[in-house]
Amino acid sequence: MFISDKTRINEKIRGKEFRIISFDGEQLGIMTAEQAWNLASSQGYDLVEIAPSATPPVCKIMDYSKYKYEQTRKLKEAKKNQKQVVIKEIKVTARIDSHDLETKLNPGYLIL
Repeated sequence: MFISDKTRINEKIRGKEFRIISFDGEQLGIMTAEQAWNLASSQGYDLVEIAPSATPPVCKIMDYSKYKYEQTRKLKEAKKNQKQVVIKEIKVTARIDSHDLETKLNPGYLIL
């Protein structure tokens, strides 16, 4: 998930009214688009659309570059903690000895 593709900020947000959440997390109520943009710009932050499908859409006043950085960092951390499955393949012929077959049947091998 890339944040810049889906998240709308400042003038890219379309709508008449928004539910606004302040930088501190306090709900400021429902405002018009112009009031919300003016409030965010006067505080030196960006207006970021958090929940576009809500009625009315929810926007938060925040530093967008910091938000984007934190989201990409979370994605990298989640990717780092993923376990990757490694499958080893071996070929078994008709002339293989029984002991060799037992050795190759250890966990981690896939017989073709």
